[in-house]
Amino acid sequence: MADTMLAAVFEGQGALALKEVPVPKISAADQVLLEVEAASICGTDCQILKVPAGHPATPGAILGHEYVARVLEPGSGVSHLKPGDRVAIDPNLTCGLCRYCRIGLPNMCENMTTLGIFIDGGFAKYNVAPARALHPISHSLPTDTAIFAEPMSCVVNGSNKLALRPGESVLILGAGPIGLYYTALMKAAGAGKIIVAEVTDMRAAKAKEMGADIVINPLKESLPDLVKRETEVGVDAAIDAVGALIADALLNTRRGGRILLFGMNSNARFDLQQYDITRYEKTVIGTFIANHTFPATIQLLESGQLPLEKLITHRIALDAIGDGLDIMRSGDAIEIIVTP
Repeated sequence: MADTMLAAVFEGQGALALKEVPVPKISAADQVLLEVEAASICGTDCQILKVPAGHPATPGAILGHEYVARVLEPGSGVSHLKPGDRVAIDPNLTCGLCRYCRIGLPNMCENMTTLGIFIDGGFAKYNVAPARALHPISHSLPTDTAIFAEPMSCVVNGSNKLALRPGESVLILGAGPIGLYYTALMKAAGAGKIIVAEVTDMRAAKAKEMGADIVINPLKESLPDLVKRETEVGVDAAIDAVGALIADALLNTRRGGRILLFGMNSNARFDLQQYDITRYEKTVIGTFIANHTFPATIQLLESGQLPLEKLITHRIALDAIGDGLDIMRSGDAIEIIVTP
């Protein structure tokens, strides 16, 4: 093994540098040295690199929080992994001690940190991660499917809260990566009718590939008119995958329906009539990252039920990551795979 490796390092104020850095070494008994198989570019990476930043990160940290790897060397205190094992990485590291961790809400941890955002992640050939973050995956699972473990674990958490029943109708607002993951998952869950609202042609086409029954461009056609025509009273459930469309979700959901809010936009502000939520018994649900959903997500990916590999639009080497970020920012990509 070489002493140094190429890595994509966040340098603050929108700067990402490709540089040679020392290969990491295990420094604690519960750590594992990994060889990165592949990583993917997330919208959060683009937010980190905005000026001003749309998401915080630690200057000097190697980015990349969605990655798959193989175990090279487990620490002396690691018993469930051995060299050669293949793992998906849950990048959100929780303390296990705060009030929220102890009541079963680790995604609300008061002391959370994240691989690939605040500490070194997967945009490099090697990485060191704590064993508790590593989930074994089948050697036969294609990389093109395994790479979705982290974002899908977040989507599965929201899906568990929404509790869609077979045959119910669902409206998905936005067909970016998250909206497309939800489209595939709702199809697999037995949704009776899936309506997706999306303004770009490429993403609308992907929504059809993921199982949408109807895709509408709300800038060209009335979404409420279509929903009423297709459902008479509104959809049973709506998912805001954008983070700014709660008003549309409420408007197009039937009485007694559910609204799941996944997308996040800290600048979004709304003028809502709370009376309508109360009078018509609508349930509004927030969801944030994963919550004990990695094992179930891996089983789901290994089942082959979700055609997520169709969402991979670009493959690049690590030394072209700047180009990959530009493509992601342009909106011309869904999933970009990065190999070290």
